[in-house]
Amino acid sequence: MASSGILLSGRLALPSSNSFEGKDLRSSTGLQSGLVLNAGVGKDGNYYPKGLRRRQGARLSSLFSFRRGRDVRRIETLRALPRNVELGNASLQDGDEKEEDSSQATVDSSYVEVHRQPEDLSAVLETSPSKFWTRIPQRYKLIVTTSLAFVVCNMDKVNMSVAIIPMSHQLGWSASIAGLVQSSFFWGYCISQLPGGFLAGRFSGKKVLRIGVLVWSVATAAVPLTTTFLPGLLLCRLLVGLGEGVSPSAAIDLIARTMPITERARAVSFVFGGLNVGSVLGLLLAPAIIRLFNWEVVFYLFGIIGIVWCFAFDTAAAEEKPNGVSLPGNREEEKENSSLNGNAVHKPAFPEGTATSDPHSASFDISDKAIPWGAFFKEPALWAMMYAHFCGNWGHYNLLSWFPTYFSEELNLDLTNAALVSILPPLGSVVVAGLASSLADHLISRGVDTTMVRKLCQSIAFISPAVCMTVASFCPDLPPWLIAGILTAGSSLSTFTLAGLYCTHQDISPKYASILLGITNTVGAIPGIVGVAATGYVLDQTKSWTLALFAPSIFFYVSGALVWNIFASSKPKEF
Repeated sequence: MASSGILLSGRLALPSSNSFEGKDLRSSTGLQSGLVLNAGVGKDGNYYPKGLRRRQGARLSSLFSFRRGRDVRRIETLRALPRNVELGNASLQDGDEKEEDSSQATVDSSYVEVHRQPEDLSAVLETSPSKFWTRIPQRYKLIVTTSLAFVVCNMDKVNMSVAIIPMSHQLGWSASIAGLVQSSFFWGYCISQLPGGFLAGRFSGKKVLRIGVLVWSVATAAVPLTTTFLPGLLLCRLLVGLGEGVSPSAAIDLIARTMPITERARAVSFVFGGLNVGSVLGLLLAPAIIRLFNWEVVFYLFGIIGIVWCFAFDTAAAEEKPNGVSLPGNREEEKENSSLNGNAVHKPAFPEGTATSDPHSASFDISDKAIPWGAFFKEPALWAMMYAHFCGNWGHYNLLSWFPTYFSEELNLDLTNAALVSILPPLGSVVVAGLASSLADHLISRGVDTTMVRKLCQSIAFISPAVCMTVASFCPDLPPWLIAGILTAGSSLSTFTLAGLYCTHQDISPKYASILLGITNTVGAIPGIVGVAATGYVLDQTKSWTLALFAPSIFFYVSGALVWNIFASSKPKEF
């Protein structure tokens, strides 16, 4: 068979790969046009498309310019053309006019598609931001929009920690009442974890997340209407907790369905890093809004932002329509990803004969059989995860709730400066999250045992804040800016938990990751209920920030590190 190509509607078919022995795929014409060529492979080793026609006398290089300047949807392929193929200025031979016989080989579902690839990112952005967004793989779109939901999530969480100061002064609340109001959020947050995990696995994390954002946004906007009636205020904050309580499980379910293990830590860190961005924005905006208007406007504005996100989510994260092409070859990619570290990671495979717009997306339904609760609780690693979640959240929730008050009363900062200083820990966490996730994924991709990586990251997340709180407790005469810097460092490094504990649920079982997180996060929400309120009570009784805030957190951080390193494991489990 002569060396030839086939051209019709921008598609190209190639003969046997050995016809191009010793040549290079990339012609100068192809590079200059910025186009990329992918090819499907038949079972006999040859490259084949479906039903395309040769054109006599055409130069192969002209094929690259055939679709120049047009945007073509690219279908993911099992294999790319080898680099030893050249499409230069060779012409097709006479006698190549007739249509390729597709019966020569069983055609793989992947086929050749010419796709315009701009030379740099700026070219895409200059052309059209909307076109740039359409070219992003679907799994990345979902990660970005989910992270934005988490930004809104923590904006609606920290607004109370700032507004509680003028609210307490205006309404005459003691520290105990202020602690009760702040802890009421965690009542709803706690009881919604397991239902959120089940619903995410049953109906998908996207649907559950959308409903959760709507619930907590409406409840946030209703807070100012209930402040004179304490039970009503507690109910509103409980509803905020209910809405936000389903979001972690929904996000974990979404990541487990879409992301391979070598991208998992970065996906988790990016999504949950939105919490830190939300804390920064909330702590920046809330004092300014209170100063310009009043504290009621904070809740109205933040609630409206969440409602707007709900309306935008359907469009921003809408899945691409199925292309009608089955991609069974992607199972090989899953097997390759799952073989890292010698551990078989049971990443969900594509159902036979179905189409998908993303090679990493997966579908599973936890309603097809009874949930193996007994098997869950027989696993020592789950108990380690539960206790680690409790310990980590004791310190995190107390610092999140009480930092502005601590800086205001203990370090004598006004409301604006106290909120600005409180921004430093979540701002540092944004940086640390990126470093931690990249480190974890790099180590795993280099063959380091997954369990060892998770233990290392979680140990850093526990020991670092414990050391920093100890220094702040025993050296109260240090300059305020130095104490703030020490506490910021400890709180920022605790973000290593995103590459430790928060990835372990998916490592153990992608299918039940949302339910496992629901279990551990239910236990992890208890410190928000007990710890935040207890801190206010102890502070009223002792007037000591060391006894009320730092000492309990140090204890739980240290004990959590010990339990985690003894019992934690990331080995996949067959539940």
